[in-house]
Amino acid sequence: MKRYFRDLGWAVRVPRSLQELAASVEDVIEELTGELGRTPTTNEIARRCDVSPEGVLDARAAISAHHPDSLDRPTDDAELEPRAARLSDEERGYRRVERASDLDRMLASLSDRERLILRLRFEADLVQREIAAHLGVSQMQVSRLLRHAIEKLRDMAEPGAGQTGSPARERDTRD
Repeated sequence: MKRYFRDLGWAVRVPRSLQELAASVEDVIEELTGELGRTPTTNEIARRCDVSPEGVLDARAAISAHHPDSLDRPTDDAELEPRAARLSDEERGYRRVERASDLDRMLASLSDRERLILRLRFEADLVQREIAAHLGVSQMQVSRLLRHAIEKLRDMAEPGAGQTGSPARERDTRD
């Protein structure tokens, strides 16, 4: 029965040798606490268990796999914020990747000409006059196409926004 709980009672799979060391470290901590009247140091525990201090630290870390902490438990007495609130769900990198993916998806719905104009304007940092010369069209056409492409992207990014059916918008879609 003891072996059953030793092998299957762990939340995370830990090698048997480390499980056994963790059990003996817990026992030694209890013994030394009673003998010394204080919490024993890592070196004192290591000497009693006849292992290295690193082995004791590994065993103590493995103990948390046997009795995992709740993410809802506050981090300490001074703070009432649960551990789950401290998990990094606000990583900027994820948000940047999601935005880039969304932008790629939205850009794919634009025409080749609209994508080219947006790239020339925002990546190559060309002004409308330079884009017009590059494409062989008027600056006014570039202005309209640029505004139309940006409005399309805005509409895709904010569902429900810009669906007023204004005459200016309908006129721009014909260009």
